[in-house]
Amino acid sequence: MIQVLQNYKDFLLDSYSNLPLGKYISIVLVRETQGETIFRTEGSGEPLNREFVLAGMDHNEPIQRIIISKRKQTAVERRTGREFLRSYGLLSLNGKECMLNTNEPCERCVDCWLYGYAVGGGGAQKSRVITEEAFSLLPAGQIVDRKTFNALFDNSTMRHPKTGEPSASLGSSEYVKPESQFIDIETLKDVTEAEFVYVLANILNSKRYGAISSKIGRIDNHIVGIIFSNSEIFSTLELTQRTYDLLKADLNELDHPLNTQIVITKTREAISHLLPSIIGRKVQMKEEEIRNLVFEVNRIYEEPKQFLINLTNSYPEMKK
Repeated sequence: MIQVLQNYKDFLLDSYSNLPLGKYISIVLVRETQGETIFRTEGSGEPLNREFVLAGMDHNEPIQRIIISKRKQTAVERRTGREFLRSYGLLSLNGKECMLNTNEPCERCVDCWLYGYAVGGGGAQKSRVITEEAFSLLPAGQIVDRKTFNALFDNSTMRHPKTGEPSASLGSSEYVKPESQFIDIETLKDVTEAEFVYVLANILNSKRYGAISSKIGRIDNHIVGIIFSNSEIFSTLELTQRTYDLLKADLNELDHPLNTQIVITKTREAISHLLPSIIGRKVQMKEEEIRNLVFEVNRIYEEPKQFLINLTNSYPEMKK
């Protein structure tokens, strides 16, 4: 066991359980864009997703916030984990490659056991990685801009070099500005220590989210809090609103770009404000312990092969 997790072993399973046990780990994140980013289905041409919500718990004026859908987050992170599994042959345990969105999951790999699957006609594993929409801290009007794009021909013009016909590849798209912050919570339910490490590594190793991800969409995930509990804690929206209140109390006017370190500090304060309202047992990991945990995860992933093999072998055999 990782030394720093000794104090929290009551919230970790020794082995996979098919029955829910009510052991939760909430990973609080500040996701910071490091470039122009588009959060929507790739190539659809739709605007960014946004919702009208109250700015804060104390500031009741409605504002429009950009959201990152839960599917957009976990899809990226589970693919990151699957890359590691595939590189060590751990996605083809039954002789056939486990593939997403093919209705033919292998039902044996770490990804299937942890992030879940469903097969038409029978067979399913509920995801034990629970996510919500992540909300932007600042309103859409401050962090969204629009850019025009085109696709030039080989002659570097918008006209076909042989026919002279003008190109139709001209348009514009909304994007989130660099150095915009999104508050987020990922919750793990009934996981083992190794599964916790696996999810944490996926979050830390994921860098590109959103549409056109091979070109834009760089994001840094800052882990600002880890809370162990026997029930789900406050929502992502509540945490975003309380963080907004605390920032407004200190800065009065919030303009883009915000200093991310200040946002992280205020998010931690917001956790301390909200956590006492949660009924039941809850324990918050100290900042130094989080740093040590991230160091240990990095050390494991310098040579992750044996760790991933052990994790894969930790699951029970499927009954046919």
